[in-house]
Amino acid sequence: MRYPQGGGLTAERQLFRVELRLKAAERFAQGEASSVIAKDLRFSVRSVQRWRQTWEDGGPRALRSQGPASLPRLSEKQFAQLEAELAKGPAAHGWEDQRWTLARVRTVIGRCFHLPYTIQGVRKLLVRNGWSCQVPARRAMERDDEAVRVGQGGVAVRGRLAAARGAWLVFEDEAGFSMTPPPAKTWSQRGRAPVVRVRGRSRRRISIAALTCYKPGHRSRLIYRPRRDDGRRDGRKSFSWRDYRDLLIAAHQQLGGPIVVVWDNLNVHKAADLREWAASRDWLTIHYLPPYAPDLNPVEGIWSLLRRGWLSNVAFSAPEHRVQRIRRGLRHIQYHSDLINDCLTETGLTIGPA
Repeated sequence: MRYPQGGGLTAERQLFRVELRLKAAERFAQGEASSVIAKDLRFSVRSVQRWRQTWEDGGPRALRSQGPASLPRLSEKQFAQLEAELAKGPAAHGWEDQRWTLARVRTVIGRCFHLPYTIQGVRKLLVRNGWSCQVPARRAMERDDEAVRVGQGGVAVRGRLAAARGAWLVFEDEAGFSMTPPPAKTWSQRGRAPVVRVRGRSRRRISIAALTCYKPGHRSRLIYRPRRDDGRRDGRKSFSWRDYRDLLIAAHQQLGGPIVVVWDNLNVHKAADLREWAASRDWLTIHYLPPYAPDLNPVEGIWSLLRRGWLSNVAFSAPEHRVQRIRRGLRHIQYHSDLINDCLTETGLTIGPA
């Protein structure tokens, strides 16, 4: 069997398809029905019937892939050059936004190699070489990628040092939640946009400061403290340095050992009073993440789990209802340490013995 223009499949996917057809051939020889084989292999009955006809005409050898019916118009070397051009970004090729569309990739191919391509041809070319249409991650323009790379290695080293001295490696972050819930996908009739009723008048927020705590050989922990906005114009709406002090003291008591805290460059984190207090505590060491690098903080994953799960599309009836949902979600995460570990894995950081 052949794949037209490579079938838009990678070599691994082509090999996977061949293995499925050979499994089907074994079951053909046993006299099994095409509908049963199609259900087990998760293919259409029509495809399995076509395989059976090919098997009857030429045996199992006929079900093996003979490669593409024609060679790709771009060689591997040329596609590597194309990837280098695409890596420069759309702005380098004259477009204002940062989206690579099939039409734009076709234009770049024409400019660089003077080869005509159809839109579907470009799609198959990209898919065959491991590309897919994705939602990009957002990064601040002020971010220094070199500093983040160095900082990522520094956090990993601190993790090993913390493990060597028997300390907990603790990441901290804070987030605010309003009465307007984050949106999430929902099913609806085609052509009718679903509507979620939310409260638009209430501006009172609740702030949460959370710690994710890691130590080799111990169960990962999540510790958090809420702070409600009382609605007064002259009242403080965010955490003070005393709130962070009390949170760290509570973490030290619950964890029962020294802690190495890693957090961002929030001005309160660098307050003189907090630094002076931390310097007098031998069980506490504080380090700072590189600027504009939230992807190195596992607590960001906790907020993502909370917003995508327990808070999305919820019509809060009262501020107490919102607090109840937040506590329920955080309590669930506390009981499932694997979720806390997954948030660390997502950052690319590792914690282990020195």
